[in-house]
Amino acid sequence: MLSTDNFSTPTVPMCTLKTGECATVRAIIAPGSIRRRLQDIGLIPGTEIRCVGRSPLGDPAAYRIRGAVIALRAEDCRGILVEA
Repeated sequence: MLSTDNFSTPTVPMCTLKTGECATVRAIIAPGSIRRRLQDIGLIPGTEIRCVGRSPLGDPAAYRIRGAVIALRAEDCRGILVEA
């Protein structure tokens, strides 16, 4: 799912990042409570993130967000659009 709406470069869902890849958050498209939780942990447009690892089965994945490592499920990350 690639999107170029309102962005100069393509954005992809955060859940597609591979271990070691970095990206910048461009938008959060998620329902109310999930959106609020993501914003509370520092995921707002402009935030730089890095995928630091995945569980043995691939979900959840760990991301470095503002100096903290946070595990998020793929279903929660689908609504976070990032730019590499």
